[in-house]
Amino acid sequence: MIDDIKSEARERMEKSVEALNHNFNKIRTGRAHPSLLDGLKVEYYGASTPINQMANINVEDARTLSLTAWDKSMIPDIEKAIMKSDLGLNPATAGEVIRIPMPMLTEETRKGFIRQARHEAESARVSVRNARRDAMAMLKELVKDKEISEDDERRGQEAVQKLTDGYVAQIEKQLAVKEADLMEI
Repeated sequence: MIDDIKSEARERMEKSVEALNHNFNKIRTGRAHPSLLDGLKVEYYGASTPINQMANINVEDARTLSLTAWDKSMIPDIEKAIMKSDLGLNPATAGEVIRIPMPMLTEETRKGFIRQARHEAESARVSVRNARRDAMAMLKELVKDKEISEDDERRGQEAVQKLTDGYVAQIEKQLAVKEADLMEI
C-alpha cells in the first residue's frame, strides 16, 4: 500500500516536472528553437491544427527558424498565426519558405522572461508539494483505518519527503539553467 502511494506521488511529481519543461520551452530565449512554435495552431479545413503538423520547422542558424508548409495555400494563415501569437516574432515569407528571425532580447525583456520562468517554477513546486500533501493524507488515512502501523506511516512520510526534495531540487536546477540561458547574450 505504501509503495502504491509513493508511486502515485512520484507520477504526479514527474508530470509537474514535465509540465515545467514544456512551459520553459515556450519562453523565448535569444536562440532559435523549433519548440517555440509548439503551442501555435492554425485553422485548417475547419480544424484547429498545430503548426508543427502542417509544416517542416528547421533551425536555419542560431537566430533564424525556417518553416516550409506542406500545403502552400496555408502559408499566409501560418504567417498570421505567428504574428498574432504573444511570442513577439515577425515572420518573413520568401516564396514557399517562411523565415522567422529571433529578435535580440533587451535587458527588460530578459528580466520579464526570467520572472515568467520563476513563476512557472513556483507553480511546479506547488504542484509537487500538493502531491506530497495528498500522499501524506493517504498515509494518515491508512493509520486511522488501522491498515498500517505508525512506524510504517513515519517511514512512508520520510520516503515521500525524500521524493519531494529530489523533485524540488530538479526544478531548481532547471530554473537555474533557464535563467542562465536567458541572461546569455
